[in-house]
Amino acid sequence: MLGVEATGTVLRWLCVAVVCLALAGAAASPAGARLQVVGLQVALRAHGLYPGPIDGIYGPRSARGLRRFQRHAGLAVDGRLGPATRRALGPLGRPTLGRRTLYRAMLGWDVAILQYLLARRHPGATINGYFGPRTERRLRSFQRAHGLVADGVAGPRTLAALLARTRHRGVARPAANPTEVRSLLGYWARHYGVDPALVRALAWMESGYQPNVRSTAGAKGVMQILPTTWAYVETILLERDVPETVSGNIRVGVVFLRELLREFDGDERRALAAWYQGPRSLRVRGPLRITRRFVASVIALKARDV
Repeated sequence: MLGVEATGTVLRWLCVAVVCLALAGAAASPAGARLQVVGLQVALRAHGLYPGPIDGIYGPRSARGLRRFQRHAGLAVDGRLGPATRRALGPLGRPTLGRRTLYRAMLGWDVAILQYLLARRHPGATINGYFGPRTERRLRSFQRAHGLVADGVAGPRTLAALLARTRHRGVARPAANPTEVRSLLGYWARHYGVDPALVRALAWMESGYQPNVRSTAGAKGVMQILPTTWAYVETILLERDVPETVSGNIRVGVVFLRELLREFDGDERRALAAWYQGPRSLRVRGPLRITRRFVASVIALKARDV
């Protein structure tokens, strides 16, 4: 466990972050406040209100996105990140980093910040607020590199190590185009008769709307499609070639999701479980605990129509 002094340092660091963002929201905020801006940017991006990079800089696009969200949610449009705004943001609006130990299958504001802190070692890493297998692998890698227990769990000691590095070094993220991705998700969902809100929530969980993400298993793109799944959709479901573009990746994912919905009689939860775990495994073993958490997170995001 951390000593009293070290634990106090972490808590003071996190408190400064919250206070700075609530009071100011300026680009020249301390590093702690910058991390809170990261959480805000990820949540706003999920709602289609922030098209910029996840960089922790509270600039005009972040401020504009926050005010637009408040207006749409029927809140006071004051540009401040108060409790009401955090609640309205839904699962990605809470909790603050340091309030809980983070581990696989968690979803939230704090997970997005954790992913951002890890991203400096893994350019192109997904930052979507969902603690999936890729986040766990990157966390284990960080823990091994810093002499920590490589258990893939972000407790006080791991967070302290990550935050200590952040004080001395900023983290940059390449720009993406989530607005275009969101538009394509809606287009192909409507084209194939799948609920656009479900498609957007699933795509967010898989990649955070990032087209350049590639897993160690070879899954790639916005929908994280494996080569075998792509071939199946092309040869069996569509009987035509699909170009390997952002639009093509989304199209393949939507068609495959539609097939799973058909296979499981329109049951969204079972179709999502089959997407994550595999249809055969789901039928033989039932949904695993990690699968149930994944499905619950997607459904929660769908309810907010990210």
